[in-house]
Amino acid sequence: MSKVIEGLRFSESHEWVKVDGNIAIIGVSDFAQAEMGDITYVDAPDIDDEFAQGEEFGALESVKASSDLICPVSGTVVEVNDAVVDSPELVNQDAYENWIIKVQMSNPAEVDELMDATAYSEFTNK
Repeated sequence: MSKVIEGLRFSESHEWVKVDGNIAIIGVSDFAQAEMGDITYVDAPDIDDEFAQGEEFGALESVKASSDLICPVSGTVVEVNDAVVDSPELVNQDAYENWIIKVQMSNPAEVDELMDATAYSEFTNK
């Protein structure tokens, strides 16, 4: 069974969000990395790129599949986790520790539209 962390918010496309003030720290869920298998490539955006909620911001590739990364909140990229780009297997090691991007949110209320840990656990156990 995949790990779900209380206090994070989750999208139906399996990204998680940790809110830190006006910054959204974004990664992929443990469920997503487990489904994909060994992640071999992380395609991340550039700093200052802007994304609307629901817009593709990058991709993950594994030996089994490729999966688009969908931005769970609108905003501007303020930081990219270069460690994950350089060593994609970090996502498999700990999907919650190894975030992908940080976004300055333009509409923090969008976080309220995302699932909490309980709802996401139910969503992934269907």
